[in-house]
Amino acid sequence: MRGKEEIVRCENCGRMVPRNKAVVFYKNITFSTDLHNNNDVKFFEKRKVYYCISCAKHLGIFEKKKSDFKKKKDNKFRWYCGKMYYMWKKDR
Repeated sequence: MRGKEEIVRCENCGRMVPRNKAVVFYKNITFSTDLHNNNDVKFFEKRKVYYCISCAKHLGIFEKKKSDFKKKKDNKFRWYCGKMYYMWKKDR
């Protein structure tokens, strides 16, 4: 249906927000048996979490997204005309 967006619930405050206005953040979750030996079982999961604009601003998620994007941009290499050119940061 045109003009109708799915409604999601904010993880922090519980506010109902349209999905196109919500801020999406991927949360890392770790499960472990805590046996501290070779039989220790660890499980890593990434979960998609929705926040309303006010909670995302309060929790600083916009700044986290900016820094993650900057890290990815600085550390990745670029392909240009079929050849690989590395981006080096000058720390002077």
